[in-house]
Amino acid sequence: MSQIKIYAQQQTIRQFRATLSQAIHQALVHCFNLPEDKCFQRFIALHHEDFIYPNDRSAHYTIIEISMFEGRSEVHKKQLIRTIFQNIQQQCGISPQDIEITLFETPRSHWGIRGKLGDELQLNYAVDLE
Repeated sequence: MSQIKIYAQQQTIRQFRATLSQAIHQALVHCFNLPEDKCFQRFIALHHEDFIYPNDRSAHYTIIEISMFEGRSEVHKKQLIRTIFQNIQQQCGISPQDIEITLFETPRSHWGIRGKLGDELQLNYAVDLE
């Protein structure tokens, strides 16, 4: 399970929403073996004056936060981050310099999904990846 928040300026989200969505989801499917239909994303479009960042970033500066069940190895998490950078650069033309990614892991018991606790769900994919 993963929930993704994508923060960027309004213009960047308007221009790249579909390709950003695809680039991020493809990485999760490839690196974490998530099913294709498990795509949970929220785009947060910010006004220029509400998004302050260093001068060495462009107007396409984007922050990606991924909340997920704990259980993936460091190798898998690093592979995911690298793959997201690569996919976004290839599919959107946005430089990795303009992308920041944070992974937030929590125990499955800290999630409530479809009326159940996360550790009570029967999943059709593995979470514990070594």
